[in-house]
Amino acid sequence: MRRADRLFQIIQHLRGGRLVTASRLGEWLEVSERTIYRDIADLQASGVPIDGEAGVGYLMRDGYDLPPLMFARDEIVALVAGARLIRAWGGAEMARAAEEALVKIETVLPEPERRRVSEIQIHALAPEMTPIIRSRIDYIEKAVEARNRLALSYQDADEKPTKRVVRPLGLWFWGKVWTLVSWCELREDFRMFRLDRINRMQKTGKPFRPERGKTLADFYRAMEQCPPDAGEKAG
Repeated sequence: MRRADRLFQIIQHLRGGRLVTASRLGEWLEVSERTIYRDIADLQASGVPIDGEAGVGYLMRDGYDLPPLMFARDEIVALVAGARLIRAWGGAEMARAAEEALVKIETVLPEPERRRVSEIQIHALAPEMTPIIRSRIDYIEKAVEARNRLALSYQDADEKPTKRVVRPLGLWFWGKVWTLVSWCELREDFRMFRLDRINRMQKTGKPFRPERGKTLADFYRAMEQCPPDAGEKAG
């Protein structure tokens, strides 16, 4: 582990006012107590508000935040790759936010890490993503957050039209297809609807509250018993 990463981890372990001994920190980070004492002294000298002493333990006072500069290489790759995937496959607002996030990531990184960003050759193309699908993702995401019921006009795999009122619980991405995970008030069961088969949707003006047996966690438990086919379960 790089020393910069170790210093960051020490700060993370000391957050929340917990008293932690040098011995325990050394076990977590796989270094000697002497190394921990030296690292703590350097952090204190740089202005990090760590209190305590050898043999007793250390804690950090509330209110201290590190600037988000200390990313390991794999973390940079993960952040950039994730932002590029969302830029390609996310909603319109998500794509704009991902683009802004990429700019911010590069801005806060030191020069060597900034060069790494341009060297990361992980990209995504999404010709299937239309402006309509992107807008639906954003619309549904907001409905999930606000717990707004949605009225759907839908066309299933057999091109059979149906109308439903659903409680939106989440969005699932299956590689090339986005689906709405929901509780269907017609079927009184969980149902998934492909976004590219939704003809029309609107909020009903009737928000819902989480109920036992009808939450996303309940859906996950049901899925463990009987995994759904990728893309749709809207019968």
